[in-house]
Amino acid sequence: MTPEDVLPGPLLERIRGRAAAYDSGNSFFQEDLEELAAAGYLKLFVPTHDGGLGLGLEAAAQCQRRLATAAPATALAVNMHLVWTGVAQVLAARGDHSVDFVLKEAAEGEIFGFGNSEAGNDAVLFDSRTVAAPLPGGGYSFTGTKIFTSLSPAWTRLGIFGKDPQARGGDGELVHGFLTRQTPGYRILDDWDTLGMRASQSNTTVLDGAEVPADRIFRKLPVGPNADPLIFAIFACFETLLAAVYTGVGERALHVGVEAVKRRMSFRNSGRSYAQDPDIRWKVAEAAMAMDCLYPQLAAVTRDVDALVDHGPQWFPKLVGVKVSATETARKVVDLALRVSGGSSYFRGSELERLYRDVLAGMFHPSDDESAHNTVANAWLGPLEA
Repeated sequence: MTPEDVLPGPLLERIRGRAAAYDSGNSFFQEDLEELAAAGYLKLFVPTHDGGLGLGLEAAAQCQRRLATAAPATALAVNMHLVWTGVAQVLAARGDHSVDFVLKEAAEGEIFGFGNSEAGNDAVLFDSRTVAAPLPGGGYSFTGTKIFTSLSPAWTRLGIFGKDPQARGGDGELVHGFLTRQTPGYRILDDWDTLGMRASQSNTTVLDGAEVPADRIFRKLPVGPNADPLIFAIFACFETLLAAVYTGVGERALHVGVEAVKRRMSFRNSGRSYAQDPDIRWKVAEAAMAMDCLYPQLAAVTRDVDALVDHGPQWFPKLVGVKVSATETARKVVDLALRVSGGSSYFRGSELERLYRDVLAGMFHPSDDESAHNTVANAWLGPLEA
């Protein structure tokens, strides 16, 4: 099944046609979500015997790349649902069925949100500022603040984690679980008014004693880096699907830039198209070469996840590397597209103006540039000496 089969042209164009209005109105992509759900898009990772498309990570990433060429914010928010369903698929492929219920519930129409990010928590998945307090019966109550919770108006299941500071002899334990939309003890703030990616409506979620029962707690891990398969699965899906979205942004910017260059006429050069200007041609070529390096990198990393390739300690450098490569390349390509398109792209309402704002969000997603370089340096050179 190709991305064109999953996202046929008419559907993609309807989504593209709504993107500007969502952005200008700072509104949620409700119509997009309804159409994508009806098309089975939220079931990319769900096995075919449960009514899903049964795709792996490589194919899902290509679908997200295609969706992002039409509506980056829609693709980015849908990513969060796909991360959790992808995690379940990646774990199941490795014999870990602890979150198979995610695929089952996604098959039934549930929508998953990703509620792990916290302001100021540069330990990301290896520590938490949210308190997970044990309850009788094995459940936990969670108190803390989660940021960038995409799909805020629509999720029906929210994956969260927090730290039980008294567990493991006082060393603390990280507790992962899912709460439902009906769970009391949380608030969604109406605070998403951002530079770009506005339709994602990634509002702040405040947990105030939100209780997750024992049967929805799916992992308890020690504080700090560890080799649990869940950590690999989250990084594998989160980083590569993010990379796919920003690859789509870069791809679209290149095409929009090329169209603009062909339309622009040079008064100085006897009315000839800017496509005949050597300096403009160099910039277009620079953008195209940058994108041509990105496509195979994304394909290779996702294919290796699907094939259960064992890269050992090089896995995390590969995952953070493709994310940084995609976000930085896309930013460069959008910038080049603006430069060759002329002043019209500077006006509000131009697609490149929106892409320029959307692409900047890439620098804020984990792993950020500093963390990624630290991960890669440690893999090749070993950790810094004490």
